[in-house]
Amino acid sequence: MPGRMTIGLYNTYDPTKFREAHRRVLARSGPVALGFDCNLVTFGFPYEKEMRTSKDIVEWLSTTTSIGEGGQYLIDLARAGRFQVFDIPKKGFPPQFGDVVITTRKPDTDKNITPGQLAGIVKGSQSVLLVFGLGPHGLPKQLFKVGKYHLDITQKGVSMETCTAIGAVPAVLKTLIEL
Repeated sequence: MPGRMTIGLYNTYDPTKFREAHRRVLARSGPVALGFDCNLVTFGFPYEKEMRTSKDIVEWLSTTTSIGEGGQYLIDLARAGRFQVFDIPKKGFPPQFGDVVITTRKPDTDKNITPGQLAGIVKGSQSVLLVFGLGPHGLPKQLFKVGKYHLDITQKGVSMETCTAIGAVPAVLKTLIEL
C-alpha cells in the first residue's frame, strides 16, 4: 500500500490577521487534496478565535466560496479527518505526516529529489509532507534545513505561483505513483 501525501500550507503572510489570501489558498487546496488523495494541513494560519477546529474553518469557508463545489470538498476532507490545523512548528513538523519535502525551484543539491524518485518513495509505503510556503517570499530559509528532501517539480528552476505549484506537485506525483 502506498504512503500518504500531505499538502502542508506554511503561512508566511500576516501572522496575526486572517486575510483573503489565506481563504483563497484553502478554497483552492481542498479540491486538489481530495482529487489527488492527499491530506491537507495548515501551519501558522491566524484563524479567528471562533474558528479553531477544522470543522469550524471549513463550515465558515463553505459560506464564502464557490470553489470546490462551494467548499464541499474541504468539508469532505475535514469529515474524513484529512484536514488539520497546526501552529508554526517550533521543533520540527509533526512526524505522523512522514518525510518533510520542501517544494522549491532552488533545491539544495544534497537534498534534491526528482519527482520520479519521490513517487517511488511514496509508492514504497513512505508518507511525505509536501511543504508549500505562502506569501511573497516563500518559505523561511531555516526550513530548508528541516526538509529531508527538496523538490523542484519542473526540474528546471521555473518559478510558479503558489496555487499553481499546489496543483502541479500532487498531480505529477500521483500520476507517477500510478504508472
